[in-house]
Amino acid sequence: MFLGIDIGTSSAKAVLTDADGAVVAVASRPCTVSRPHPLWSEQEPEDWVAAAVAAVDELAARLPDAVADVAGIGLSGQMHGAVLLGHDHRVLRPAILWNDGRSHRQCAALEAALPDFRAISGNIAMPGFTAPKLLWVAEEEPEIFAAVAKVLLPKAYVRWRLTGAMVEEMSDASGTLWLDVAKRDWSDALLAAGRLTRAHMPELAEGSAPVARLSADFARRWGMKTPPVVAGGAGDCAASAVGLGAITPGDAFLSLGTSGVLWTTTDRFLPNPALAVHAFCHALPGVWHQMGVMLSAAASLAWAAATLGAGEAELLAPLGDAVDGPSPVAFLPYLSGERTPHNDATVRGLFAGLSADTGRDALVQAVLEGVAFAARDNLVALGPAPAAIDLAGGGSRSRLWARICADVLGLTVHRIEDGEVGAALGAAHLGRMAATGEDAATVCRKPRRLESFTPDPARAEAYSQAWLRWRRLYPLAKEFAS
Repeated sequence: MFLGIDIGTSSAKAVLTDADGAVVAVASRPCTVSRPHPLWSEQEPEDWVAAAVAAVDELAARLPDAVADVAGIGLSGQMHGAVLLGHDHRVLRPAILWNDGRSHRQCAALEAALPDFRAISGNIAMPGFTAPKLLWVAEEEPEIFAAVAKVLLPKAYVRWRLTGAMVEEMSDASGTLWLDVAKRDWSDALLAAGRLTRAHMPELAEGSAPVARLSADFARRWGMKTPPVVAGGAGDCAASAVGLGAITPGDAFLSLGTSGVLWTTTDRFLPNPALAVHAFCHALPGVWHQMGVMLSAAASLAWAAATLGAGEAELLAPLGDAVDGPSPVAFLPYLSGERTPHNDATVRGLFAGLSADTGRDALVQAVLEGVAFAARDNLVALGPAPAAIDLAGGGSRSRLWARICADVLGLTVHRIEDGEVGAALGAAHLGRMAATGEDAATVCRKPRRLESFTPDPARAEAYSQAWLRWRRLYPLAKEFAS
C-alpha cells in the first residue's frame, strides 16, 4: 500500500493506493485562508499539519490493515507559499500563499538586481512566487527577516513535521525563483538577489527519490508495521501530472482546481517569460514542463455560489449538460489577479453585458465560460496546441464545463477516472517509486477515460468570436482596478 498526502489551499487530502496504483480510499480535512488586508492571503502552517494528520487518522480508522501495510508516502502541495522558520525552528509568521499579491513592487527590484534573472529562473518575477514574498518581508518586517533561518514550501514544512527532514524537490523549488531550472540546483545569484543564501534553503532531491522515513511516533499512531519511506514528492501541478500519467513530452492536461493550470510536458527547459508562461522542472528526473496558470478557476465558481447564496450543484443543475452557445454575459475570472498571460496582481474580475433580463443561469454560464476563455489565453501563450487534453481538478466533475472547454479550446477534452484526486494520487505514485525503485513508465499509467468531448463546429466558431470580444475587456478591468 502507498499513501499520498496533498496540502491544498482549501483542504488537505490523503489518498491510499494499492499495489496496482488504484485508489482504495480518500479522506480530506478543510483548511481556511486568512485575508487580513487587500491582496494578502495567508495560512497557519500548523493548520496544514493538523488537517493532514486528521485525514490520515481517518484512513487508519477506516482501513487499519491497509494503512498498516503502507510502504511509501509521497507529499504534494500548493506551490510558492513562504514558511519562515527561526533558528529554533519555530514559525515566525503566517505563511504567505501563492495567491498573495502584496509583493508586486518587489518583483521589479528582484529582476533589476540580476540582469540574467529570467534566463536562470526561466520565469518572470511575479508576486505569486516565493522570492518576492521574502523581499517584501525584508522591507516591511525587517525584524522577522533578520530572524529567518530556513524557508520551506508548504509540503516541505509538513514533511519536516512528519519526518524531521528538511528537503525540497525540483518541481516545487522551481516556483521559488531561487532555482536554476536548467541545472536543477539552487542558484547563488538568484538567492543573492533576494538577500538570501543556500544556508536558508533545504536540501534538494528529485520527486521520486527516497528522502526520509516517517517518524516512529506517527508510524505508531497510524498502526504501520514499519515507518514508510517518504519521497521527495511534488508541487501540486507536477503531482497531478504524475497522477495523470503526463510524464512524456507532449502530454497535456487542464486542471480546474482552486486555481487553473494548462500543462504540457517537455523534454528540456523551455522558458517563455514574455507571456508569463511558467517553465519548471517536472517531479521526475530529466523532464521539465510548461504551465499557463489562472489564479481563479474553480475558485470563480465557488465565489459565485457564495455570492448568489446557492450550492455549486444547485447553480449548475438548470444549465444541464450542454448550452446552445455563449452566454450574453461575459465574466473575467480575475478575482485574485492573473498570471498567464498578463502577470497582473492588481487586476480584478468583472461582469459585462448585464441587462434587466439577466438571470442567474446566464451569470453562472458566464463564469464557466470566463474560466474557459482564460484557459484559451493560456493555450495561445504555450504555443502549438496538443491534439487533446485530460481534464482534472474539482471542475472536472461537470460535464457541462468539460463540453464548454472543448468548444472554447477547439480540442478534444477527456474526463478521466479519479480526476479530482490527481495531486494526492500522484504523490502516492512518487511514494511508491521511492519505496520500490520502480520506473515512472510502470507506475504512472494514464487513467481510464470516462467520457470524451469533441468541439461542436458551430459552437466553437461562436465561442471564438466571443473570446475575441472577451479579450477586449482586460484593459477595462485593469483601468477599473487601478
